Amino acid sequence: MTTALITGATSGIGAAFARRLARDGHDVVLVARDAERLRRNATELHDRHGIEASVLAADLATDEGIASVEERLGDRRHPVDLLVNNAGFGHRGRYLEVPVEDELRMLKVHCEAVLRLTSAAAEVMRERGRGGVVNVASVAAFLPRGTYGASKAWVVQFTQGAARDLGRSGVRLMALCPGFVRTEFHRRAGMAAENVPGWMWLDADRVVDTAMTDLARGKSLSIPDPRYKALMGIARLAPRGLVGRASSTTGRFSPR
Repeated sequence: MTTALITGATSGIGAAFARRLARDGHDVVLVARDAERLRRNATELHDRHGIEASVLAADLATDEGIASVEERLGDRRHPVDLLVNNAGFGHRGRYLEVPVEDELRMLKVHCEAVLRLTSAAAEVMRERGRGGVVNVASVAAFLPRGTYGASKAWVVQFTQGAARDLGRSGVRLMALCPGFVRTEFHRRAGMAAENVPGWMWLDADRVVDTAMTDLARGKSLSIPDPRYKALMGIARLAPRGLVGRASSTTGRFSPR
């Protein structure tokens, strides 16, 4: 039986990963801040799919929280075969409208935690000659959208670089870059999303299905929808200033 560890596992894309992996017969370790919600989700997955579902309450905006997950990932007696770094959040407001301490907290979760947890998992996976890491980024990584987009751009660059470095080790790393996904993400950040066209919204379960297929194919980057692949292709070719103005009209919040 293989084991997957998912951060940000209580809702949205993280919960969709947990459902998919449990349905496929993987034991799961669910990580988030809300211990009670984690326990409810774990019980449901165990009862429905007959797998072992354990919980680890941790705040990845703190050193203590990151260290507790690192410790679990470094457990060689109970190794993790797949790590999904999904935990993340956004801020409402433009640059300088958001307090610097809040921006630093975002960077802690999006960058430091991803680096430390990926490293802890990949070290054990390399010793075993197999394993996978999915780092959830965003199409915002390809757009000039402030600290959120910059942090997700770091996730993409780090993941693809690490994937090349570990290319012969049996460890697969992939950055997942969804667009707008119907989750709690925007509500939690206090972001209004009414002006996002209906066709731009994605379903979390379909995003995860595509991600798992792309990981199995050995891709280091997954943009899980043809519409967003086309949009990102256009964004790469268009002048940077034009892309920035166009993305700003979609509202002061980020895809995810």
